[in-house]
Amino acid sequence: QVELVESGGGLVQAGGSLTLTCAPSGLTFSTYTMGWFRQAPGKEREFVAAIRWGISTYGNPVKGRFTISRDRSKNAGYLQMNALKPEDTAIYFCAAGNPIMSTITTTQGYKYWGQGTQVTVSS
Repeated sequence: QVELVESGGGLVQAGGSLTLTCAPSGLTFSTYTMGWFRQAPGKEREFVAAIRWGISTYGNPVKGRFTISRDRSKNAGYLQMNALKPEDTAIYFCAAGNPIMSTITTTQGYKYWGQGTQVTVSS
C-alpha cells in the first residue's frame, strides 16, 4: 500500500522560511514525478512545483522563492520555501505519479497523494 506523509509545516512570519518533507512508503520515489500542490480555504488545489528526471517546474507565484528537490538515498522529497508571504498560507500536499507533460501541473497527473501539512504565514 502506497502512502505519502508530509511534514515540516507550521506557523512562520512573512519573510521567513520553511522546508517541507515528503516521505513515501510503498514506492520508490525516484521512479515517479514528485509534485507539490497547495490549497487555501475556499480555493482550488493549486500547482506549486514538480520534479522529474532532475528537471524542476514551478508555478508562477512561487518561482524564485521555492525549491523542489529529492534525495534518492533517503527516498524522500523536499520543498524549500523562502521569502514566505501571507498568500502562501495553505495546506500543502505531496503527490507522486507519472503525468504526461501536459498534465504535470494538474492534479489529474498524479495518482498518489499525502494528507497535507498546514503552512501559515503571518503578516
